Amino acid sequence: MVVRIRKSLSAKLSLAFLMLSVPIFMTALSVLFSQSHKIIRNEAVGRANSMLSTTMQRINRHLLTIETATNANLWMVEQSLRPDSLFEMSHRIVSMNPHVDGCSISAEPELFKDYGRYFSVYSVRESDSVSTVYEEEYEYFSKKWYRTPYEKGPCWVAYYDEADSLELTIDGMVASYGRPIYKKDSTIVGIISSDLSLLRLSKVMSQEKPYPHSYFMMIDEEGRYFVHPDSTRLFNHTIFGDVNPHEHPDVIALGYEMTGGKDGQMNVVIDGEECLVCYQPVPGTTWSLAIVCPDSDILAGYHQLTTIVITLLIIGLIVILMLSYNTVATAIRPLSELLNKTKSIAEGDTEVFISKSKREDVIGRLQNSFASMVQSLNIHMGIAQYTSDQTQLRNEELALATQQAMEAEKQKTNFIQNVTHQIRTPLNIIMGFIQILSDTSINTSDEAMNDDLSEEERKGIIDTMFHNSIMLYRMVLMLFDSSETGHTEELLTSSMASTMDCRQVAIESQEYMKLSFPNLTIKTEFNIPENLSIKTNQLYVLRSLRELLYNAAKYSDGQHIVLRVESTDTKVLYIVEDTGKSIPEAERERVFKFFTKVDDLSEGLGLGLPLSKRHAQNLGGDLTLDATYKEGCRFIFELPRKQL
Repeated sequence: MVVRIRKSLSAKLSLAFLMLSVPIFMTALSVLFSQSHKIIRNEAVGRANSMLSTTMQRINRHLLTIETATNANLWMVEQSLRPDSLFEMSHRIVSMNPHVDGCSISAEPELFKDYGRYFSVYSVRESDSVSTVYEEEYEYFSKKWYRTPYEKGPCWVAYYDEADSLELTIDGMVASYGRPIYKKDSTIVGIISSDLSLLRLSKVMSQEKPYPHSYFMMIDEEGRYFVHPDSTRLFNHTIFGDVNPHEHPDVIALGYEMTGGKDGQMNVVIDGEECLVCYQPVPGTTWSLAIVCPDSDILAGYHQLTTIVITLLIIGLIVILMLSYNTVATAIRPLSELLNKTKSIAEGDTEVFISKSKREDVIGRLQNSFASMVQSLNIHMGIAQYTSDQTQLRNEELALATQQAMEAEKQKTNFIQNVTHQIRTPLNIIMGFIQILSDTSINTSDEAMNDDLSEEERKGIIDTMFHNSIMLYRMVLMLFDSSETGHTEELLTSSMASTMDCRQVAIESQEYMKLSFPNLTIKTEFNIPENLSIKTNQLYVLRSLRELLYNAAKYSDGQHIVLRVESTDTKVLYIVEDTGKSIPEAERERVFKFFTKVDDLSEGLGLGLPLSKRHAQNLGGDLTLDATYKEGCRFIFELPRKQL
């Protein structure tokens, strides 16, 4: 047996691999075992911090939503300090904001004489409904939810509702965001307070856990618990009072870190069990949120490491034996691969790849020689293929460029013909009427003039000339705006925003259209505040609205045109709709392309809508066609509602 092993190259190689691999494998496992505790601990810190950050984002989203709802309605409360208005506003805040569980608006003593010393309205969410009542008289001025924002300004407070009047909290606990209500002379006349059920907050925090027995706790600036799985500690205990400072200095240090508004992680013994605690301050409040992860959960996998190590040892030995066998087989495998690949090359397959070998024996040198030969062959074939591909690509690019040049030439010719026709028509009309007026003016006597043309005919001629002059001016202006110079000037001018009265611009656009269409009927609707003004470039807004109204008048009966002005928190919308011929669905994208018309026989240069869209985009808005409107066309010109 020993003689056979000495003569067998396979046996020698297998033993060599085994003697080399086993010590390395055992050393690696030992290092893995010794470092596993540190790795698991670091992973636990990462998981806990990640879960803490995710939960903090959910909580912050709830708090910010309630703050935004309160702040957004405060100005209406201050503008309407009447009992019935406050009653409606309280109900509105709760019903319109699903994150708000309750809202109270409470007044200072004797603010409303008819109600006596006390006046407080309260709305509360009950399942799918909202109830609003005038609260019974009680001394709410000393309550924390009223006193704290009165003294400190807008803030969050957590308090214990002894009456448990909300019926939606954990043992009557409520988180409330309060803001003072001011009169015009900056005198505080009351407090508006929006409530969040701590039951809801607890559910948000308990949605996910990094470990089975981990939990969240939240304390205020004094260290009092108001979120904790042990409900007996809520508002009755503090993080400092539950432990002996001499026996548990780590808990006391944790309490000071959290009440000091700091973030980080600590290893703390809580209720006799070692725990990892990660903590962060809650933004916008004096509270601090922490996640507690017991070591028993964190190291549950570590305790199973012995079984894993034994399993890995067995698997490792099997793998080593298999590798040893495969190594021996690999020693002669290159010869078979070279034979197969040589046959493929002989059959015309030049894509064969032979890898380089690091061996220095005959087989390794032979493999490297074949690899160099195949590599050189592939390089020469690749160069030839690349040259062929580049030639074909250049031919395709040349054909495409030729086609684009022909299309551009055709588009240029069509545009020149269109411009010539569009300008020639009003010029011929103006020149004809000038000739009539010129021939009439030869008769110097008033009687002769009266015989030639009546006053009504003269007025008609002048109106027609004026109308066609406006058309010429409009076309020339559009040609200039579409040019490179006009575009550059627009970009420079659009950046110089000025104050624009949103109503006045609509009125001016409507009046301007009467110059071209005296019998035009435009219905104007305003769904915006009376004196709404924004920062924008009024000139390009007027041009765009005139083009939209001009198209509506040109392609409809001119009697059912609506100009509607609406606004949101961020936008001002000018909506122009008519009952004329609608634009086919296939043409809706083309109408915003320059020099493109849906009907080539219709008048126009194909510039009105593209320029209007470009004006809107340069001003920070957009122009769109409402595809849901089926009675004709409805264009929506939107502008950003910039603050003055």
